[in-house]
Parts: sequence; structure tokens; C-alpha cells
Amino acid sequence: MATAPEKLADALEALNALQSAGRVAVRSADLSRTHRERLMKSGFLKEVMKGWYIPSRPDERVGESTAWYASFWGFCAQYLTERFGEDWSLSPEQSLMLHAGDTAVPRQVLVRAKKAGNKNTDFPHNTSIFESRTTIADGEGLTLKDGLRLFSLEEALISVPEAFFENNATEARTVLAIIPDASALLAKLLDGGHTRAAGRLSGAFRSIGSEKIADEILSAMKAADHDVREINPFAQSIRVANAGRITSPHVHRIRLKWEKMREQIIAHFPVAQPILGDPDAYLKAMDDIYVTDAYQSLSIEGYRVSPELIEKVRHGNWSPDDNPEDRALKDALAARGYWEAFQRVRESVRAVLEGKDAGEVVEADLSEWYRNLFAPSVTAGILKASQLAGYRNSPVYIRQSQHVPMSVEAVRDCMPIFFDLLHEEKDANVRVVLGHFVFVFIHPFVDGNGRTARFLMNVMMAAAGRPWTVIQVEDRDTYMASLEAASVEEDIEPFATFIAKAVDAQ
Repeated sequence: MATAPEKLADALEALNALQSAGRVAVRSADLSRTHRERLMKSGFLKEVMKGWYIPSRPDERVGESTAWYASFWGFCAQYLTERFGEDWSLSPEQSLMLHAGDTAVPRQVLVRAKKAGNKNTDFPHNTSIFESRTTIADGEGLTLKDGLRLFSLEEALISVPEAFFENNATEARTVLAIIPDASALLAKLLDGGHTRAAGRLSGAFRSIGSEKIADEILSAMKAADHDVREINPFAQSIRVANAGRITSPHVHRIRLKWEKMREQIIAHFPVAQPILGDPDAYLKAMDDIYVTDAYQSLSIEGYRVSPELIEKVRHGNWSPDDNPEDRALKDALAARGYWEAFQRVRESVRAVLEGKDAGEVVEADLSEWYRNLFAPSVTAGILKASQLAGYRNSPVYIRQSQHVPMSVEAVRDCMPIFFDLLHEEKDANVRVVLGHFVFVFIHPFVDGNGRTARFLMNVMMAAAGRPWTVIQVEDRDTYMASLEAASVEEDIEPFATFIAKAVDAQ
């Protein structure tokens, strides 16, 4: 007779077969009742709605949103296809958000379908879809992306209302900036006689610095005897660097976020009082605060460390080769990695205090901080050596966050731009706040992004003439909520205020 673990293993094999076939949404009919109940009881499966499930992790707490947010877009794609076949698409507005690289989980997704019931369907964690019976994307106006049926970039730009450009300015500018010329857009404007959209789009292109495309739209529409009146749908004009030449929406989006957010930071972050002339005194203060910093930073990440463990690591009394207790302690490996990374960051701080450009120092040293964080775990065999290779090669998700970090390909597009922005930025406070935020927004590593971001922030603190700043574990909820507001709502003020208060508390 099969044991309980063997029965669970059989159920997991059935779930694995579904996942290997690309399934994110699991129907009741996909698994036997016995397998389904066993997987739900052990935490490997969660119910979304009657008859529909998603894979989950047993270590998720009751009510936690991580599995749902990680599965959201894949679930929507499969759920809608099961219901409507090919006769559905997302709305033009939602299509443009995804074309712009914004994969944050929205509270409500607007769906169009030929047989829609004009009703709302509730999903977990206050999310939903609203289905309406109206025109869907099809033919040349349809784009398929990860199973989602989107309006093509051109169709969506023509179809969205003027308010979209003001309410979602970063995303609107992003998609405009990746269009290399007017040809595809003009064909649809001319065929449909879209005079109002032509006027709106010509003004939008001109406002980001794409005068040639704006002029081509006006000229072609006039040649076809259409009366077009140009208007700027944005509240203000912002030129986008390399518009039409860089085709990655993620690169433009990072630049636009930085430009928008920097003004908010300058307005709310106090002026730095530079520390004069004594790198050794600054580094001694760093050393004095190390135990507190390591305890707080590792605790924020969920490692069970204590000041005693950190002191043991610091003074060389930790011995995974000789002490079975140490060898089994993953948290000790994390503490050892933090100590080694801290020493390397200390060298980076010295370089900045001695006058080197902070952006260049971070670009040169950041990968070494990361490798030092995880080298002890690799040496102990807990992690694969490939984790030290650099930027991630797989998707990652942030626990309980609506923000879905960008794709592997987008990470490689965006990290060079991130370093450029650090180097180009003249305001020290902006480098402190956006250095941290934009790094975790990109989320370039499989693990350690939060610790690395706090190291980066503190190198920028040194460049700004501010002390090494510790974020306290008791402030974790406020810290994470402020990062969430910046990531999902593009509101950097709570995070800037949080960091300013953390500086004052030192």
C-alpha cells in the first residue's frame, strides 16, 4: 500500500505534467479529485474560483497574494481562452500598458468578447475582470503576447481616449518612443479616417521630440483631404532621449520614471550636509554600525539571524567545516555572505569618499557585492555555482507585490541604462533614492536584490555626505509599502519621505 508521501508524490507528478505543458490555470477536470484535494491540503494548489485553481507553495501564509500575482496574467490568458476561444481581447488601454512593459497586476482588467455577458467576475485579492460585448482586436489589429490577445500598438494608440495620455503618461510616452516611423500608424489612420486620433497623436509625438513623425501624420492626412487639428494630450511636454531609435519599451520607461520622480525627490528630500574630509572616520563609523546593519538588513529579508550569530561570523568563530550545527545553518551562510559583501562595499565607499564618481564605482563593483553575498552558500553546496554568474536567467516574483519584475531580456536592456542614469544624475539625493528604487524595480538578480539595493543606497549616501543608514526591521511594512507605491502607482514621495526619516534617525 502506498504511503502518504508516495501518494503526494503521485499528485505532484500530475501537477508537474500540467505545468510542463504550459498550464497556469488548472481546471477541476485536469486532475483527479483525490490528487486535487491532496495538493490543496499540502499547499501546492490554491482555488481561484469554483472549478479553477493555480499552483502555489506550501510556505505561503494563509491569505498571502504571491501565488496569485505571480500567476495572474497566465491565468487570465487561459481562463479567457477557455471561455471565449479566440473571440476576445483585452481593451486598448490595457493593451497599451502591456506594450509599454507594465505588467503590474491591475485591480480590474477590461476584456472585450463577442459573447461577453457585460459583467464583472471577482478574483482573489480584490482583483477582477470586466467583460463587455464590443469590438475586439482581430486580423492585423491583433497582437498575441504570452497567450494574451492585445490590440496592436497602432490600433491601441488610435482607440484609447485622450484621458489615457494624461492618466498614464509614462506608458503613453514609452509606446510612442518605440515607434521608429509613421508608416504603420499612418496606414491605419488614413484607412479609418481617424482625424481626431491623428490630431492627438501628432501632438503627442511632437511633445516627446518626434517632430518628424508628427509632421508626417499631419502632411499625409492633409494630402488625403482630412482636416486635422493638432493637440497635445499630455499635461506637459517631455522630450524622450533616442525616441524612435531604441525599440525596448523598458529602456524608455526607466528613463521616463527617473525623469518624473527626480523632481518629486528634490522637492521632499532634505539638502545634504556634506561630511568633510575624513574617509577613515567614516569607515570606522561603518564598522561600528555593522552588527546593527547586518541584523536589520538580513531580518528584513526573512533570515533568522541574531546579533550573536553575526558576531560569531565577524570574529571567525563560525566553522561550517568543523561544526555540524554551523554546517546545517543556512542563516549562518547568509550572515557570512553579508559580512564578505560588506567588506567589499566598504572598499567602494572608500573610493567614493576619495573622490571617485559614485555611479562609476557602483557599476564597477556591484557584481562583486552580489557574488560575495552568495559565495558561502555556493561553497557549502546550498546554491548552484551558476547563481554567481550575474543577472538572472529566469522570472522572479516579489512576495505579495502587484509589481511583476521585468523579463530576463528586459533586465539586460535596462541595467546599462540604470548605470548611465546614476552616472548622469547630478543631484546626490536623487541618486540615493532612485538608485535604490530603480534597482529593485528592475530586480536583476534571482535573490539578494533588497540587500544589494541597500548597499547601493549607502554608497550613494556616502557620496551625498550622509551617514551609513540602517533600515529597521520594525519599519519593514512601511518600507515595502512605499516601494510598492513607487512601483505600481509611480508615486515616489512615500519612499523618499521614508528614506529621509531613516537618515534623520541615524
